[in-house]
Amino acid sequence: MFTLSSDYPSDKTEFYALLCAQLRALTDGEPNAVANLANASALLGGALRDINWAGFYLMRDGMLVLGPFQGKPACIRIPLGRGVCGTAAAQNETQLIANVHDFPGHIACDAASNSEIVVPLRTGGAVVGVLDIDSPEFSRFDGRDRAGLEAFCALLESACDWEEK
Repeated sequence: MFTLSSDYPSDKTEFYALLCAQLRALTDGEPNAVANLANASALLGGALRDINWAGFYLMRDGMLVLGPFQGKPACIRIPLGRGVCGTAAAQNETQLIANVHDFPGHIACDAASNSEIVVPLRTGGAVVGVLDIDSPEFSRFDGRDRAGLEAFCALLESACDWEEK
């Protein structure tokens, strides 16, 4: 049985190393993307401090569609190039936004969100979805979060069978 650590390290490098180890344990031998993304969002939602939303959007018919998440109800469909998530997917590049209110075309699903990080999920170089994390704090995310969450997403990319429905 897998149990979550309730005492995470304050050092971000150690924190993300532990988070990735927990994700590896959760996804070990399980290729189903929805199941793995559900557990990954629960892991992030329980481990990350000062966030108000953590979840995934999946590419479906050329647009992002809401996937597993932790937090308040969210936008269901996001066109490519629109908002932080759509921009991350269209550019195939992580978006780290200190103040979402300054981001052109920001989609405010939760008015309490002030900063955001969005990391693309890829298979064969193509974007299959994004990890989206919001915070009520301005400048909540930094380069260490980016590196840690990109490593987290790389584990998901390799663990999941993205073709399975």
